[in-house]
Amino acid sequence: MSKKPVLDFTSTWAYEPAPESTDHINIKKQYQLFINGKFVNPVKGKYFTTINPATEEKLADVAEATDEDVDKAVKAARVAYEKVWSKMPSKERGKYIYRIARLIQERARELAVVETLDSGKTIRESRDIDIPLAANHFFYYAGWADKLEYAFPGKNPKSIGVAGQIIPWNFPLLMAAWKIAPALATGNTLVLKPAETTPLTALILAEIIQESGLPDGVVNIITGAGKTGAALVNHPGINKIAFTGSTNVGKSIQKAIAGTGKRSTMELGGKAANIIFEDAPIDQAVEGIINGIFFNQGHVCCAGSRLFVQENVAEKVILKLKDRMNTLIVGDPLDKNTDIGAINSKEQLNTINKYLKIGKDEGAEFYQPSCSVPKKGFWCKPTLFLNASQSHRIVQEEIFGPVLAVQTFRTIEEVIEKANNTPYGLSAGVWTDKGSKVFNLTSKLRAGVVWANTYNKFDPVSPFGGYKESGFGREGGLHGLAAYLEV
Repeated sequence: MSKKPVLDFTSTWAYEPAPESTDHINIKKQYQLFINGKFVNPVKGKYFTTINPATEEKLADVAEATDEDVDKAVKAARVAYEKVWSKMPSKERGKYIYRIARLIQERARELAVVETLDSGKTIRESRDIDIPLAANHFFYYAGWADKLEYAFPGKNPKSIGVAGQIIPWNFPLLMAAWKIAPALATGNTLVLKPAETTPLTALILAEIIQESGLPDGVVNIITGAGKTGAALVNHPGINKIAFTGSTNVGKSIQKAIAGTGKRSTMELGGKAANIIFEDAPIDQAVEGIINGIFFNQGHVCCAGSRLFVQENVAEKVILKLKDRMNTLIVGDPLDKNTDIGAINSKEQLNTINKYLKIGKDEGAEFYQPSCSVPKKGFWCKPTLFLNASQSHRIVQEEIFGPVLAVQTFRTIEEVIEKANNTPYGLSAGVWTDKGSKVFNLTSKLRAGVVWANTYNKFDPVSPFGGYKESGFGREGGLHGLAAYLEV
């Protein structure tokens, strides 16, 4: 019997370091709150520290907004809404949004490096995906600002008022763009709170907004942790809450605003199924699996964290998947060769490690490549759990890290039932060469987004969102406009 060839990943696969330069950026020692068009000190003078998760080194002190600061920001947004922004001709609003988009492009290189330093994501992702997509969202919604009657024919769309927006740490600038651009295009003003572990690009965006000449108070950016977010949610001057984050916090917000008349959109957690059929192009599908779960260290609400492989090709797919995982480079996020960067925080690394232990205790087969990781910082190797079952917690619960649980299936009916057997309904992926199979599955998978023969593709014109415990409402496209209008 012929012996199977074995690939050696320990010898000649190393690349020379290719770190992105940081000479062109200037991170300040201290950042203030951006309220009413100006950078101001917090009322109680409190600051917290943001660090580089790849080195654990301090980057800057950032103002912590208390109830008094939130009140100032909301009142500034209200005055700007009633006296300036809602009365401004829509084509003039579009010019400001367009100007913000151009300024993001001009400072793209700086934004990409700061995003990588503050979040731990790779420079390739910040530079090639997050920052260009953020600019594209402002460009896209700038175009809609004076065309709302065409977006909703036969309607008379009206702005809502003041929006309170809370964004997560996994896509800091991109999530800010997803929320700010449609709110401005529809004539609303806003108060935005970025996550406490990744506030820096939102504060650079505040500088860009100030430079754009946007009227004072139209956009206010306040920083802080959970207490600051709660003060924003509970402020009576807010008309709408737009939240992206965990399902538990989303449920708390819904309870807090119940009966207040505040509108809301929630983009919450996910546990996406990535389904590989026997007729799929296997090599491309393996790349899709890698991208689906290890992109942004798995810190993606729509990450393909559950892999379903048709039984007769499972051995081949898993062999190729392990080989590909052995070529992934884990390390310095600023290095252009790096595939997987740092985990965003020590707390999130603890959560991931907790689930790794749970998976082993549940009896799933554990696999990690032999790659090394830096000694300092927060790191997790790409991880597989094989022979997982529907009852395993690593299959049912969101881990938000580079951890993939693998199951097999025999029939379409079986995989649809397994894929839908989760509290979440945000996204899914299907790999097959049969278009009829794709259409069949897209109508039966209970997910807000279903990708076919690709994964993690985003565009400003496409709505994104989920249902069940993945939230409600849509961002992107016309649906993203409707979320900020009385139609």
